[in-house]
Amino acid sequence: MEELYSCSQAMENCSKTQTFSIAHLYKEEKTMDMHIHDCYEIYYSISGGKQFLIDNRCYAIEPGDIFIINQYESHKITQVDKMVHERIVLSIHPDYTKRLSTAETNLDACFSDRPEHFSHKISLTREQQNRFLYYVNKITGAEGYGHDIIEQTAFMELMVLINNMLKTNETQESSAYVYNQQVDDILAYINLNISNPITIEQLAGEFFLSESYICRIFKAATGTTINKYISARRISIAKSLLSDGVSVTEAYERSGFTDYSNFFKAFTRAVGISPKKYAQCSVL
Repeated sequence: MEELYSCSQAMENCSKTQTFSIAHLYKEEKTMDMHIHDCYEIYYSISGGKQFLIDNRCYAIEPGDIFIINQYESHKITQVDKMVHERIVLSIHPDYTKRLSTAETNLDACFSDRPEHFSHKISLTREQQNRFLYYVNKITGAEGYGHDIIEQTAFMELMVLINNMLKTNETQESSAYVYNQQVDDILAYINLNISNPITIEQLAGEFFLSESYICRIFKAATGTTINKYISARRISIAKSLLSDGVSVTEAYERSGFTDYSNFFKAFTRAVGISPKKYAQCSVL
């Protein structure tokens, strides 16, 4: 399998083949705000960074960390502190892990069958890092006769490794987060009330803070603005609802949008297709 050097190229290839792609990235691409995409993502940090915001959780990024993100979770890398930002990103079509799973081994579990207190982050030991890179190199180095079988079997072994590591990691969940009490409370409040109208003025009043201060501490902690975060979370919820067969009208109302025109524009810009088209594709 060819090793790619662009996240967007990897996601396009993943969607086209309905399998998976691997990108090895050495520098920042165009800065992205909170975003979502239709592929699963496994993010392996080589050089480290400062912070990863996934839905309502902030994680510190260290070399050797893996992050597991499904197609409904909005996320953003923020405050990268090095000119070289090296990482490996696997883009995986959601149907692919399901097709490869068996009655006894659910390779999709790390994306769709999560415990209540799930941590997106796994900090790998040196041995685990070597095993992870061994499978990645086996996949990207496969060529000639039988390359497709080698790529698929190595991918399956990699997913078994990740799911096993996740089970071990469940007891480490409480130490994975970047702790900021004020921002943590704000994130919790937003997610608890995401289906209702939320304004910066309302948030400032709820937490007895000035509007300028609450915007400043939120941006400093998460790397994105309050309004962009709320929009991304609502689109994530709408995607999940549409995938479950909920009507477009109900999805837009339940996800907290109050104006259909704004919902349509925001959803189409973030996902790449209209809500109606996304709903049709989800049931095929």
